[in-house]
Amino acid sequence: MKNNLLKLSALFCTVGITISACTSGDRTTNTTDSVMADSSVVVALKPAGPAPEWGKTIKTEMQTVIEKLTSYGDKPIETLNPTDARKNHTPTDAVMDLVKENNITIPQPQVDTTGRDIDVSGGKIHLRIYTPKAGNGPFPLIVYYHGGGFVIANLDVYNASAQGLAEQVGAVVISVAYRLAPEHKFPTAHNDAFTAYEWVVKNAASLKGDPAKIAVVGESAGGNLAANVSITARDKKIMIPVHEVLVYPITQANMNTESYKLYAQAKPLNKAMMGWFTEKYLTTMIESQNPKISLVNANLKGLPPTTIITAEIDPLHDDGTMFANKLSDAGVKVNSRNYEGVTHEFFGMALVVPEAKAAQAYAAAQLKEAFK
Repeated sequence: MKNNLLKLSALFCTVGITISACTSGDRTTNTTDSVMADSSVVVALKPAGPAPEWGKTIKTEMQTVIEKLTSYGDKPIETLNPTDARKNHTPTDAVMDLVKENNITIPQPQVDTTGRDIDVSGGKIHLRIYTPKAGNGPFPLIVYYHGGGFVIANLDVYNASAQGLAEQVGAVVISVAYRLAPEHKFPTAHNDAFTAYEWVVKNAASLKGDPAKIAVVGESAGGNLAANVSITARDKKIMIPVHEVLVYPITQANMNTESYKLYAQAKPLNKAMMGWFTEKYLTTMIESQNPKISLVNANLKGLPPTTIITAEIDPLHDDGTMFANKLSDAGVKVNSRNYEGVTHEFFGMALVVPEAKAAQAYAAAQLKEAFK
């Protein structure tokens, strides 16, 4: 796995245009964003070929990233063993190569990073801590969980998301390298995720953080972990996060939803990969109905206000919308926003994809409001 690191601007995005919205008290706010290019930050990228059959609505910048990712010629992840799958190029590699090829300037980081190993049941895990360079704190804290289907990816692959949030929110972000399957089966990642959150709660002051202002954020599998952290904190009666941001989270095990059907062949995530991830993380398929995996079946009452971000061209699109509705039905305040013309994994691509810049700014604004 290449260790390219994305360095993101701390500037807020001003390119989001709301084209539909529905608000009702504390119930779900569903918004779809159509985004115009912002030439001051994002260089317009042009794809080489026509839009793919699986994504006719794909935006040009997003398509260019997918074309670059496809150009590496890697074998499909679902045909590989986990060790080889982790060697495949990632969407981050594609973005960084496009940055080089197009002479895109990478802003200087506005955070310092340090590492910390902490004890978990049966071993240790690593945390990467992003601390704002400006100010002395105490800063709000964000515990961040990366994606990868519980099997692949690492802190470097998702650096752009964690760093971007730290810079835009002005928060200390703790990115968690939970243990991966199949070496560590369910519920290891879930247990590691909560142990990391509990460690942050107990050690907030030493991180220059405000212990009363802790949020959780996760992407894909990490979105599932972040939601589970809130549930476990509620059940164990320790401080629950003040907010959670779930970016195209895994929230259920039914792979026959409309978005799974529409985008079964999508890139960089397809239906076959989701089946592969599930088989690698779970010991038996019966576990797929566990409320930790199928969050739509969990007790969701008393959870913190939640922001859900989805991508249009994504098998997991409906997971996000279903969970937003379930949370709202349980009395949880939910805001959700869908981004058109982009795929799974778009959130960390703010250097080249305008919708990613808009989504990060939206998430940052939601977190800043929660931290007030």
